[in-house]
Amino acid sequence: MADIQAAPLNPNPTQGVPPEPTDARAASEPNEVASETLYIQNLNEKIKVDVLKASLRGLFKSYGEVLDVVAHSNLRMRGQAFVSFASPEIAAKAMREVRGFPLYSKPMQISFARTRSDAVVEKLDVENFEAHKAQRAEHKRKTRYTNPLKQKFRAKRMAAEMDGAAAAPAPKRPAVQMPDEYLPPNKILFLQNLPESVTKDQLMALFSQYPNLHEVRLIPTKRDIAFVEYMDETSAGAAKDALHNYKLDGENKIKITFARK
Repeated sequence: MADIQAAPLNPNPTQGVPPEPTDARAASEPNEVASETLYIQNLNEKIKVDVLKASLRGLFKSYGEVLDVVAHSNLRMRGQAFVSFASPEIAAKAMREVRGFPLYSKPMQISFARTRSDAVVEKLDVENFEAHKAQRAEHKRKTRYTNPLKQKFRAKRMAAEMDGAAAAPAPKRPAVQMPDEYLPPNKILFLQNLPESVTKDQLMALFSQYPNLHEVRLIPTKRDIAFVEYMDETSAGAAKDALHNYKLDGENKIKITFARK
């Protein structure tokens, strides 16, 4: 067991004992119901949970059998623990003598737990153990969304998610491509559905019927398309209107549109 880093208990409770804690739950209350389990607060949060549990067990075992020590490292339970004994009388004696004891330099605030622990019920009331567990599970389910701490954590998480969503760039809308037939005028024409046997000379001969022809470009890897460039948009438009759907091989119609800019 880890050594308890605190001053030894003072046999004279009226000397050297820190003042009673002012926390309402930790202070003795006239209507406080004795329980086998003590609820301890104001524990040093820097101490590892396994060391803290061993220290609490070592501190309280001199008063009687310690059935269980429960402590967790999560944010909601940090700095708190439950110590269960075999009887309420043992727990009451331990609370009277240990309350305010500076465990790891922090005076403990101690009160009776409001419900019996699993270890106590399993030890002292085993016939009702399963019913006890079912009741606790139902209580957790009902308070899952009403617990103030959980509501606070949930609100923070939702705020963080909203901040992240706001910071993330909006998804780009897919670009809507304008149909070839509605492209704006261009001095370059785009030819499709050409016969694969077409040659540059054939296209030059066909399009040179219209003035200001500048160049014909075939695509070596795709023989059914080509580009025809004129010196200006007006000349290109005239050739387009005249030769669109022209049957170069007597069968397939050539599709001619303005090239995309």
